[in-house]
Amino acid sequence: MSTFLLAPSFTDPGQIAARVRAEGYAVLAPEGVAAWCGMPLAALDALRTDWDDLPADEHLKDGGRYRRRRHACFVVTPAGVASVAHRAHWQPVEYNALHGGMQRWFAPMLAATVAREGWHTLLRALAATATGLRPTTTRWFVEAHQFRIDTTDGIGRPTPEGAHRDGVDFVAVLLVARAGVKGGETRVFAADGPRGERFTLTAPWTLVLLDDARVLHETTPIQPTAEYGHRDTLVITLRAEGFPGG
Repeated sequence: MSTFLLAPSFTDPGQIAARVRAEGYAVLAPEGVAAWCGMPLAALDALRTDWDDLPADEHLKDGGRYRRRRHACFVVTPAGVASVAHRAHWQPVEYNALHGGMQRWFAPMLAATVAREGWHTLLRALAATATGLRPTTTRWFVEAHQFRIDTTDGIGRPTPEGAHRDGVDFVAVLLVARAGVKGGETRVFAADGPRGERFTLTAPWTLVLLDDARVLHETTPIQPTAEYGHRDTLVITLRAEGFPGG
C-alpha cells in the first residue's frame, strides 16, 4: 500500500537567509545543500556509516528503546571550527517539558567524524548563514546530535516532547536516511500565530533551517513497513550566548 507524502516547499540556496527572515524557516533540497555548502554530497555521504553504530539513548523518560544518539559541541568563528571538551546536553524545562532540567550525558561523536573536512565545511556554512541573519554575532556555540529513531518498540518517536523550541538561536535538521517506515512527518508552526507547514523529508541531506525564536517544530512518530525500520537525522543547534546551561 502506498502512502501519500507531502513534499516540502524548497528554497533556492541563495535565498536561504531571506526565506528564514520572511517565514522563520527554510528547506533546502539535497542539491541545494551541496550548492550552499560549496561541496559535493559525497562529502556528506562519507558520514552516513556512523549512524549504524549509535549507542542507545539512556535518558528517555517514557521508557522507550527507540532512540540512539551521539553528541558533540563546537565553537565556530570565521577563523574555523574548534571542538570543545565533551559536556552534558541541557535544556530548560520551559523548552522541553519531558527532558528539560536534566544533565544528559550522551556518547561523544567519533573523532574521525569531527575531523572530516566535510564536517567542518557544513558547520562553517551554518555559522556563516547564522551570522548573515544576526550580523552582530560571529562566534557560535554549536551542539550536534546524531539520531537514529527505530521501530524496536513498534513505534518510534522522533520528538517525544511534542512541538517545541530548543532554547537556541537556530536549529538545523538534516535527514540522513529513511528506510522501512511510514510517518515521520515534519511540522513547523509559527510561535505567534496559526501559520504552519507540514511535509515529509525523504531524500538524504535535505535540510530544514529554523529560527528557534519564531517557530516550533516536531516530527510525528514512525511505524515499520518492514521487519526493521529507522529514520536517521543530524540535528545541529547554534546559539550566540554560550551553551545552554552554562
